[in-house]
Amino acid sequence: MIVSAVLTATPLDFDQAAYLAALDRAHARSYHSYFNQYVLTDDEAGFITVDEGDYGALVPRLLDRVIETVQSKLCDES
Repeated sequence: MIVSAVLTATPLDFDQAAYLAALDRAHARSYHSYFNQYVLTDDEAGFITVDEGDYGALVPRLLDRVIETVQSKLCDES
């Protein structure tokens, strides 16, 4: 997803710095994980990054908060 598309589709109180920090964290973690990384909205922090492996299949209450998915860069299939 392009950041400008996210910015135009969100309310004016969108915290761009928190979003970009969470997105950067997701990309950094994706290079060292076999699982997808998700950026979710959070009432306290603004945005958080979670690893699919932390929670297994994400429960619906978490899926509803996903705004960005970063594919994992590791593969265990040889």
